[in-house]
Amino acid sequence: MWETSWRDKIWSKLEQPWDILIIGGGITGAGILREAARLGLRVLLVERRDFGWGTSSRSSKLVHGGLRYLKEGKIGLTRASVRERDRLLEEGAGLIDPMGFLLPTYKGDRPGRWTYQTGLAIYDLLALQWTHQYYSPQDFEMLAPHLAQKGLKGGLCYGDAQTDDARLVLRLIQEAATEGGVAINYVAAQELLFDETGQKATGARLQDMEQNRNANAYARVVINATGAWADALRRQMNASSRLRPLRGSHLIFPAWRLPVAQAISFLHPIDRRPVFIFPWEGITLVGTTDLDHDQPLDNEPRISAREVAYLMAAVEAGFPSLRLTLDDVLATFSGVRPVINTGQIDPSKESRDHVIWEERGLLTVTGGKLTTFRLIALDALKATRRYVPNMPPAASAAPVLNPAIMPEINHPDKTLRRRLMGHYGKDASALIAAAFPGELEPIPGTKTLWAELRWAARAEGVVHLDDLLLRRVRLGLLLPEGGKAFLPAIRAICQPELGWDDAKWQKEESAYLALWNACYSLPAPENIPDWRTMLAQAKTSREAKQIKQRRALVPRTLWAAAAITKLALAIAALFFWRRRKQKKTNIKAARLRLRRRCQPAFQIQN
Repeated sequence: MWETSWRDKIWSKLEQPWDILIIGGGITGAGILREAARLGLRVLLVERRDFGWGTSSRSSKLVHGGLRYLKEGKIGLTRASVRERDRLLEEGAGLIDPMGFLLPTYKGDRPGRWTYQTGLAIYDLLALQWTHQYYSPQDFEMLAPHLAQKGLKGGLCYGDAQTDDARLVLRLIQEAATEGGVAINYVAAQELLFDETGQKATGARLQDMEQNRNANAYARVVINATGAWADALRRQMNASSRLRPLRGSHLIFPAWRLPVAQAISFLHPIDRRPVFIFPWEGITLVGTTDLDHDQPLDNEPRISAREVAYLMAAVEAGFPSLRLTLDDVLATFSGVRPVINTGQIDPSKESRDHVIWEERGLLTVTGGKLTTFRLIALDALKATRRYVPNMPPAASAAPVLNPAIMPEINHPDKTLRRRLMGHYGKDASALIAAAFPGELEPIPGTKTLWAELRWAARAEGVVHLDDLLLRRVRLGLLLPEGGKAFLPAIRAICQPELGWDDAKWQKEESAYLALWNACYSLPAPENIPDWRTMLAQAKTSREAKQIKQRRALVPRTLWAAAAITKLALAIAALFFWRRRKQKKTNIKAARLRLRRRCQPAFQIQN
C-alpha cells in the first residue's frame, strides 16, 4: 500500500470526484473507510496528523461491553457492545485478545458483591455465556497476590478483551486500501467547500502538511470524523459547539514492579471512581482519569502533575506492599475523549453514546467507544444514503477484519505467530520474508520483533519517527526514556528503509526525544502533589464523615424512637377511646333491648 513515492501517487488523484470524503483518521474514520470501500464506493480519507494520532492511539486499550451502560439501563447498547467484542475476539485473534477482569470487594464498598454479581449475570447473559465467578478472600488473594488485603471480602472475575488501538486503526485502513479505499496522513482539511448556493458542503480544500502544495477534493458527502476536534469543522457551518473534550491519562510501569496476571478494577480511595490496572504488551498499565481538557486541542495532550498523584494514590492504596515510587514509572500518555456536552457537573456522568449530526451536507460522527466502531460506521453510511442513493446495502454480515493466514515461520512460539497474524493480517508473511537474520527475535523488554521495525519503515506510511515508535510499534511506551538506548540499533534498521539522510535522521531523532520528554514522561517531580498526604486526607475525611453519620444517627434514632412512641401512644389512646366508646354503645344498646322486651309486659298489665 505504502510503497516508495506513495504520497505523490495519492496526491495526484485527490481532485478526482469522490462519493465520500472522510476527514479524520482515527478509529471512527478508519471504520467508515473500511465499510465504504467494501461497498465499492469511491472513498477518500485525509488525516491532519498521523493515522490514529489522536484519541485512537491513546485509549485505555480495552474492548469491552461496558458495564456502566447496564447501570444506566441501556440494555440494548450493552448487548450490541458485548456482541461486537465477541466478534472482534473471533476475527481479530492476536490483535484483540481475551483478558480476565478481577473486581475485589472491600468492607463498606458501594456497590458491593450482590450488585456486581447481578450486573455481571446480566452482562454474561447478553453475551450468551457465563464467565463470571465469585471467589472467597483466600482464593482471591491467589489471583491477585499483591493486592491490599485489609477489609477484603472476596471478589469476582469475568471476561473482557484488550487490543493495540493504533494497530487496529492501521489494519482497518490497510484492508480498506486493498478494496479501493484511499487514505493519506499529514493532509489537513483547511476549509470546507460549498456549492453555488453556499448551502451544501461539497468537499474541502486540502493542504499537505509536509510539502507546500494544496488541492481541492470534491465529494457527494463530507463526513467529519475528527472526534474531539469535530466542532472546529462544524463552526465553518455556523454551528454551535456541542462537544466536551475530556482527558484520560495513564501511567505505565514495568511488569516486574507491578505484576498482575489479569486486569484488576477497584474503587479509587479518594473519589470512589473505578480505576484499573492490567497487563498490556509486556508492561502494566494504570488508568484512568476523567477531567475536562482545557488545553488547546492542537497541542499534544500530556498528563498533569495532579493526575500523576491521583493515579499513584490508586496504586499505593491497591498495592501497598510493592512500595512503588515515581522512579518506577516507565512512561505516561493522555488522550482526549470526544464526549457530548449535556451539562453534567461530574465529567464521568456524561454519556459516551455516539451521535450523527447532519448540517448542510456535512455529516459529523463523534462520540461512542472503540468496541462499537463497526456499528458506528454502519450508522454513518446509513445517514449518507440520501446523498449517495445508489449505495449498495450495507454488508453488516461481512467480517469486521479479513481472515489472515497464519504465517509460515520456523519458530516454536505459537503466541508469536498469532500476534503477527493479528497485528499485520495478510502482511504477516511478507513481514517475515523481509526480516534479516536475527530480526525475528524480540527487542529486549518487549514483545516487539526487530523485524516489525523494518516492515513499518518500509511499508506502513511512516512520515516521522514518532509515527514509527509511538504508533506503528509502541516502543516509546514500553521502554525507558522512549527507547533512547535502542535508537542506534533502530537507526541501523530503519534509516535505509525510510530513505532518510543523516541530517534528516538527526532532526527526527531530536524531535522525537523532545516530544517524548514533553508529553510521555512524568512532569517535574517537585510539582507532583504527595499522594500519600492525599490518601491520608481522604481517609480522615471519610472517617470524619462516618463519625458525623454515626453522630447524626443517634438523634435520628432518638427522634425515630420518640416518634414511634408517640405513634404507639396515639394508637393505644385511640384504641382505648374506641373500645370505651364501643362499650358505651353496647351498654346503651343492651338497655334499649331490655326496654323493648319489658315494654309489652308493661302494656298488658295496664
